[in-house]
Amino acid sequence: MAAIDTIIVGAGGRGNAYAKFASEYPSELSVVGVADPEQIRRDRIATYHDISPQMQFDGWESLLESGEKRASTVMNCTMDRMHYESTMQMLNQGYDVLLEKPMTPVLHENVKLVQKAEDAGRLLQICHVLRYSPFWQKLKEVVDSGVLGRIVSVTHRENLIFWHMSHSFVRGNWRNEETSGPMILSKCCHDFDILLWILKKNVVHLNSFGSLTHFRPENAPEGAPLRCTDGCPVAEQCKYEATRLYAHDGDRWPLNALTYVPTQEARLEALKTGWYGRCVYHCDNDVVDHQTVNMEMEDGTTVTLVMNGQGDEECRTMRWDGTKATLYGKFSGLGNEITIHHHLSGRVEHVDVIDRDSSGHGGGDFGIVRSFLNAVQGTPDDSITTARESLESHLLAFAAEESRKDKTTIYMPEYRERVEQEARAMDI
Repeated sequence: MAAIDTIIVGAGGRGNAYAKFASEYPSELSVVGVADPEQIRRDRIATYHDISPQMQFDGWESLLESGEKRASTVMNCTMDRMHYESTMQMLNQGYDVLLEKPMTPVLHENVKLVQKAEDAGRLLQICHVLRYSPFWQKLKEVVDSGVLGRIVSVTHRENLIFWHMSHSFVRGNWRNEETSGPMILSKCCHDFDILLWILKKNVVHLNSFGSLTHFRPENAPEGAPLRCTDGCPVAEQCKYEATRLYAHDGDRWPLNALTYVPTQEARLEALKTGWYGRCVYHCDNDVVDHQTVNMEMEDGTTVTLVMNGQGDEECRTMRWDGTKATLYGKFSGLGNEITIHHHLSGRVEHVDVIDRDSSGHGGGDFGIVRSFLNAVQGTPDDSITTARESLESHLLAFAAEESRKDKTTIYMPEYRERVEQEARAMDI
């Protein structure tokens, strides 16, 4: 069977991650086009995949403006606020779409996208890549086996290392709710999806607490300037000092978020004028830096999701308590761990987790691409995240934010029905 052709729309970190699949598995996927407003980013993918000039576009608008369908699929890795309009047009033009998460930072737009895909009979798959990593598949296998007994309580922590918090959610693209949506959506729709997938139950009640506690002007050290490059008196004592974090050679994230010119000199120049050189206490950020979501499932299981932006290690940690055993897990770039503590015998069992490949998210990046290709060919796998399933994880994030702001408990059956009806009635 011939490789499925695709166009990468948004040639940043996520677009490059998915395009890499075509380099390693050319018999399965062929990148035939690229769209991005930055020429240096277009050129990287175009050169690597030998894309003709006629299939290089300066944005999703110029790709779609003719109405001509130029490939069978699109991988939409644009910024969050662009997802809705671009994906609606892609679905209208007959593309099957792999869409980077979150679907869109506007509540009712998420519902409209799902309704559009269902009405048009097109495939819309959201990049919940964690489902496809060996770690999470192994954890699900353990829960499904019944070795833990009936699940009673789950505690799940999304721990951002401190510099990732400042990079993405204080200085960077996801710092402001008006432009990128609430942080619990941007960072944790992955986590809601994983919990729903493994538990196989819906949430009935939900409440949430959290705030922007640390990254505020009143917490700036005395004499701290607006930019780290302007001579900060406490630079040596500040873990967020920008030149120490970013002024290095090399083509890797997060350094290439500043500039793709891979030199220390170029990075220093970018810090003098760009977002990432700003003092973390003097940014235009307003998203939370910590948040907790409490959920009651339809079978009575209680689940707590904690998002924390002051971690010493980038990892997810979890505890699953069942009636027969307790599972402890750690999902980290430094190594994955799953242990089962059997209640009756006291035996501690270490579960082996072996990554399939070197792609990001513990192998999940390549896993989601292969799942999408299988679905395009009409042979979806068991882990596929349908658009309707993805919608549920997004609704939980929006409900959590509503609960956090209004100090209320959300009854999810009523919330789902209300939002679905409102979206049907809206002309967005």
